[in-house]
Amino acid sequence: MAAARFAITVAALLLPVAQAITPENLVQAHRMSSAVSNPSGDYAVFTATNYSLSTHKSGFTWNLMNVNTGKVTTLPFDSDVSEMVWVGNTPTSVLYINGTNDDIPGGVTLWTADLAASPIAGTQVASLGAAFSGLKAVKTQSGNINFLVNSLAYANNGSAYNEELIPQTYTTGRLYDSNFVRHWDFYLAQERYAVFSGSLTPSKTAVGSGNNTAGSYKFDGTMKNLLSGIEAKVTRPETPVQPFGGSEDYDLSPDGSTVAFLTKAPQLPKANFTASYIYVVPHDGSTVAKAINGPGSKAPAAAQGASGVPFWSPDSKKIAYTQQDGVSYESDRTKLYIAEVSSGKITPMVPNWDVNVLTVKWTNSSLWVSADYIGSTRLFSIPQSAGSSYQPKNVTDITSVEDFYVMPNGNAFVTANCLWSPFNVYTVSPNATTKYLFKANEQFPEFAGLAPKDVDYFWYKGTLGDDQQAIIVKPTNFDPSKVYDLIFYVHGGPQGYTGNVWSNRWNLRTWADQGYVLVGPNPTGSTSYGQNLTDRIQGRWGSWPYEDLVNAHSYACSNLKYVNCSNAIEAGASYGGYMSNWIQGHDLGRKFKAIVSHDGVATTYSDYATEELWFIQHDFNGTLWDNRATYASWDPLTHADNFSTPQFVIHSDLDYRLPVSEGLSMFNVLQEKGVPSRFLNFPDESHWVQKRENSYFWHKEIYNWINYYTGKIPSLDSNAITQ
Repeated sequence: MAAARFAITVAALLLPVAQAITPENLVQAHRMSSAVSNPSGDYAVFTATNYSLSTHKSGFTWNLMNVNTGKVTTLPFDSDVSEMVWVGNTPTSVLYINGTNDDIPGGVTLWTADLAASPIAGTQVASLGAAFSGLKAVKTQSGNINFLVNSLAYANNGSAYNEELIPQTYTTGRLYDSNFVRHWDFYLAQERYAVFSGSLTPSKTAVGSGNNTAGSYKFDGTMKNLLSGIEAKVTRPETPVQPFGGSEDYDLSPDGSTVAFLTKAPQLPKANFTASYIYVVPHDGSTVAKAINGPGSKAPAAAQGASGVPFWSPDSKKIAYTQQDGVSYESDRTKLYIAEVSSGKITPMVPNWDVNVLTVKWTNSSLWVSADYIGSTRLFSIPQSAGSSYQPKNVTDITSVEDFYVMPNGNAFVTANCLWSPFNVYTVSPNATTKYLFKANEQFPEFAGLAPKDVDYFWYKGTLGDDQQAIIVKPTNFDPSKVYDLIFYVHGGPQGYTGNVWSNRWNLRTWADQGYVLVGPNPTGSTSYGQNLTDRIQGRWGSWPYEDLVNAHSYACSNLKYVNCSNAIEAGASYGGYMSNWIQGHDLGRKFKAIVSHDGVATTYSDYATEELWFIQHDFNGTLWDNRATYASWDPLTHADNFSTPQFVIHSDLDYRLPVSEGLSMFNVLQEKGVPSRFLNFPDESHWVQKRENSYFWHKEIYNWINYYTGKIPSLDSNAITQ
């Protein structure tokens, strides 16, 4: 049913009849993975999921895109197929992971197939004894397929961990003798992630059956933990680096011989330092991995912070990667480096370019780089010969790049999103020639009518006199001759930005489509506008950023004639939640009819309940005991005497970055002060509300709150639990 629905939807273009993006639309809408192109640049695969609030079930399809025509067809794979990579005997051959294993409970299997075959049928080529993921593979000159996957590994012997095969235990106790007890939404266990290597060899006899011109292979069962042998002086090695790392944390050289991966600095505690290094190891694990940019390497002396996105050159001799300078600062500028593996020489690329490099990929003569730039993620082409003063130029349009691949002709194959379309696919050349293949707002009915006209910007003066940008998101069928109530939105981070990016959580167009104009400023602390703006929030959480927001609010109210600032809402999450709590106790809080605070700090004195201590120690200029004055200066609850604006507080139990006690503290103070307030809690969510049914409830209750206080509905609903 899901496959048929997707195929019918994309078969015909829909008339651009605009419709509001309601919570129902957003929760049930198609969500697509990045499109992955094959080596020849002729085809790409991606997945699509949707959800039904009436049946409470998901739909799922694998899809094949013809890059030359943009035509999309569904593939005969279901959600058991979790990952797929292009490798094998033909340009349309794939190797994929099936999440089931009939022989080993908790294991997975590897299969090959040719997507050009008719019918398409897979052949099982390997049985793997754990829940491996993060597949990467290369066909070597010998005809073997060398592959990489990752999995949790046992602490004692480094073998892959399979939860379904461990003996039953009769205690739930967890014992720790160092900090970093929990991270984001999980408690640390003995097991750590590791990247494993294996090889498939050609076989004349297929394991399984089917029409598979991709070729048949056999597997001898050998899986090598490539992190084995790295000395753990303080921190045990781990890749992918948790909790957000994936297969981008490691790469297999094009000749299949060598692996690069990153892991946290083994000599530094995770709770206090961000440093991580790039390691290199033979694919067969015949020697212990060595760091190419760690202590004692030829890396620039200033480069000591977090590394990222190692990617091999086409000749398998160099690695491009990123690294920050700051050893305890997650938002330092990510700089681009090239390492020559044999000599160890490391060269900074475009070191004076004031952007954060996110991803890098090679052509024979240049590098394609994605970077945050003026409120979105853009793509840049950099010649390998670029000098230190070279300033790359953006070649992508107003969309925000999500992922990209280099095509044989040197162009980039891009998956992107924006505030009016969650899934765009196009090709772009180094001189910015762009060819669109797919736009979700032209293909799916739930996004019909969304367009760039719904988004605008203005520049306002920051407190220090600099120019800062704010985004404007308008509702469906916006009429500039009418007046709309204001939503004033503050982004998280604080090192982040509000920009032209689609979100399935805080979808700004969905907020606007409640009948508001949304304004999202980028004050002190914001990224993508130069490192100076980002850095200067240090030690000033409630100072310059707050004053910048006051200026942005004043500018919007004075210059946007279609905005009614006398009937306005303020909302924010994470740092935006902190700022919502801070605004509550200050003059700006009296400008709003109601406030929404999601996962915000209530009192800075409790910030040591977090896990990444380097974050709070950096942003507050030291420890609580060495610099108590800074913590006291920016503590929202010290201004509780001023609390008076109705406030909706959201906090979930699995948020270990900002523990649920923060939300409860804020709510309890509001209640004790007699300020109208509600507290929304999810026991099964973390820093974000991600489950679709929970997301629907989240949206309904927040919108019920803000619409009541702006007079759009006559009364609050009665879903709240009372004493």
